Amino acid sequence: MANGMADRAITGSVSHVIFDMDGLLLDTEGFYTLVQERILARYGKTFDWSLKAKMMGKKAIEAARVFVEAMELQDVLTAEAFLEEREGMLQQLFTTTELMPGAKRLINHLHAKGVPMCVATGSHRRHFQLKTQNHGEIFAMMHHIVVGDDPEVRNGKPSPDIFLAAAKRFEGSIDPRKILVFEDAPSGVAAAKNASMWVVMVPDPRLDPSYHEGADQVLSSLEGFDPALWGLPPFEVLHQ
Repeated sequence: MANGMADRAITGSVSHVIFDMDGLLLDTEGFYTLVQERILARYGKTFDWSLKAKMMGKKAIEAARVFVEAMELQDVLTAEAFLEEREGMLQQLFTTTELMPGAKRLINHLHAKGVPMCVATGSHRRHFQLKTQNHGEIFAMMHHIVVGDDPEVRNGKPSPDIFLAAAKRFEGSIDPRKILVFEDAPSGVAAAKNASMWVVMVPDPRLDPSYHEGADQVLSSLEGFDPALWGLPPFEVLHQ
């Protein structure tokens, strides 16, 4: 469903927030699409959103294996070679990353209200640093950051590993039903539900709606998020 709550009651209020990063806070997914289209063009193949949906949110090597196998390139391209080529093309693009609409406002608001937040991203540390280098003030508001090559994240999404590791690093013992996850990828939504957490999905509009299944709320943008619906401090009302 778009721009609304799923047909399940929210019991109680959430107290902690976990953000995915790529395609959710940072507008990076287009970079991956562009580079992968260029690589496939050499083999006379086309990159489409059904393949992208299967790759989104996964660890790099896992997504690379999906890419190579789905495109039947095993005889001419290994997953490792694909990643090496992609890496060189992505590094320069990452330094131009912009924030997604609504991200800055929401993070500033939650930070001002004392809501503990963190980022749980499948990106490896070196990519995280490249992508966030122009947005340090936003990521400094996070209680902590968990990246894809963190030793506690043995399995990528849809495994719950990264969200469980993220939850554990908040202060105190947090009930997973008090945690709200923001995701854009189907595998990330599944990972959050596998961790018994609530999840708001903000998918790319080109993603087939069938992939929205499982999310507790689906929004077209972070700009449409209403904290009060989740028991979080409401946005301030500006009076004219």
